[in-house]
Amino acid sequence: MDIILVPGFWLDASSWDGVTPPLTAAGHHVHPLTLPGLEAKDAPRAGIGLRQHIDAVVAAIDAVDRPVVLVGHSAGGAIIYGATDQRPNHVLRAIYVDSGPLGEGAVINDELPAVGDEIPLPPWDVFDAEDLVDLDDDIRQDFIRRAIPQPLGVATDPQRLVDEGRFRVPATVICCEFTPEQLRHWMDAGDPNVAELTHIHSVEYVDLPTGHWPQFTRPADLSAAILAAVER
Repeated sequence: MDIILVPGFWLDASSWDGVTPPLTAAGHHVHPLTLPGLEAKDAPRAGIGLRQHIDAVVAAIDAVDRPVVLVGHSAGGAIIYGATDQRPNHVLRAIYVDSGPLGEGAVINDELPAVGDEIPLPPWDVFDAEDLVDLDDDIRQDFIRRAIPQPLGVATDPQRLVDEGRFRVPATVICCEFTPEQLRHWMDAGDPNVAELTHIHSVEYVDLPTGHWPQFTRPADLSAAILAAVER
C-alpha cells in the first residue's frame, strides 16, 4: 500500500521519522511530504495558500498512479480532505491524526499570530493544556529546533470542495487530545467544527490519549494505529 503522510503546521516530512519505520517494515510504500513553503526556515512563503498545499498532495497521489491512503496530522487533516475531494476515486482511506475534515468555506485557523506572510511557531502558552500533554522539555526543544514558519494563507484561506464523492471515502480519526466519546458528543450537538464528519459514510474512531503531536510523544503507538487502519 502507498501511504502519503501530510504534516501539520510548522513541520516538514522529517516530522514523521519516528512513525515511518514500522510502516515500511510492514511492506508499505511511505511518502512523507514537505509542503510548499516548508522546505526551509528561509523559504519564500508569500502567495502560498491552502490550495497550493492541497495541490501538492494531489500531485503526490497522481505520481503514485494507484489508490493510496492519506494520513493528515492537525491542519494536514484539512489538506488531505481537500485532496480527497479532488481525487475521491484514488483514496482508499483518509486517516486524521488529532484532526478531521474541514468543510466548505471554513478556515483552518485565522487566529494564530502572524508576521507578514508567515506564522512562526507561537509560544507554548498560546496552546491549550490538552495540546501539550506528554510534550516534555526535550521534545519541546526538538520541536523548536525543527519548526518552520507556516505560510499564512494556508491557515486563513477558505476550504473549497466540489465532489461529494469524498463522502464515500472511509475515514479513521485518531483521537489524541479528545476522546472518541467527546467527538461523538460534539457531532450529536451539531458543532460546526466536526459537522463534515457526519456526512462521511464510514468513520471509525481510535483512542490514542496524548497531546496534539503523537508523532513525537507516542510514535510507535501512532504507527500501530495507522497500520491497523490501513489493514482494514
